Amino acid sequence: KNYDGKFEGPMRLRQGLAKSKNLVSIRILQAIGPRYAQDWITRFGFEAEKHPAYLTMALGAGSVTPWSMLNAYAVFANGGYGVQLHLISKVTDANSKVLMEAQPVNAGESAVRVLNERNAFVMDSLLKEVARSGTAARAYATLKRADIGGKTGTTNDSHDAWFAGYGGDLVAVAWMGFDQPRPLGERETGGGLALPIWISYMARALNGVP
Repeated sequence: KNYDGKFEGPMRLRQGLAKSKNLVSIRILQAIGPRYAQDWITRFGFEAEKHPAYLTMALGAGSVTPWSMLNAYAVFANGGYGVQLHLISKVTDANSKVLMEAQPVNAGESAVRVLNERNAFVMDSLLKEVARSGTAARAYATLKRADIGGKTGTTNDSHDAWFAGYGGDLVAVAWMGFDQPRPLGERETGGGLALPIWISYMARALNGVP
């Protein structure tokens, strides 16, 4: 049933995710168990203690940063490998001597697989559906790329608006909110606020990229 109490008929997981139907996510979490989900999200770099094992996990309860979301979505973008993000790739002195250089792990090489190939494929397909026909359909319509995938997000009372996604060889996360949390406006959503920022960035970053 929808929020008006009217029966809409069965809905597939693909449709539920694409259209951000919370009840579909809640029922999936109820089926697998919140404790199992709390343990599973650590594969994506999230800290279990910041995500209490309750059904509200399906609604985004918990604490994340754009950095941690970037880390998580990199797993979907690269086919299921856990990679360690870094801000500084190299430090040199005045004589160009390398003082420090990051040693990142690469998906498919030194990185550890945290999501098996089959699940990674399905998740990639589901996230691309969001960008093709769901709450982020503007991404596909604007960028006209079949490799775009991601998910919008809006927290309670519209305190935070999100879009996390990927395309080409890039993963990007857009977030909109106040430093001291307060509502952005009762009609504001991730698709309305964060998605346009993401599209604007990716349009430039992926220009000319196959």
